[in-house]
Amino acid sequence: PPFELGGSFSDSTSVTPLIFVLSPGADPFAALNKFATERNKEIKSISLGQGQGPRAETMIDEGVKTGTWVMLQNCHLCTSWMPKLENIVELMEPQQTHREF
Repeated sequence: PPFELGGSFSDSTSVTPLIFVLSPGADPFAALNKFATERNKEIKSISLGQGQGPRAETMIDEGVKTGTWVMLQNCHLCTSWMPKLENIVELMEPQQTHREF
């Protein structure tokens, strides 16, 4: 069956991220952007790679405060930063995270 973004979104929380594992050439950004627009949400996106971890962390911090969605793309290019990302997500507290993040 085709992927249904709405169902996955309803199963997530502000501290439970949606993770897309893609095959080569797949790009969910258009569908995610449409989904966000329908909900009046802003998405900030970053393509990870050399030195982009701190910038991504800043975007996540802002999203936690404001409810802006953050899309981290090309995580495979920044494997050394993935433990840091895991720690950021693990330490998120629902009471301190914007409910729409």
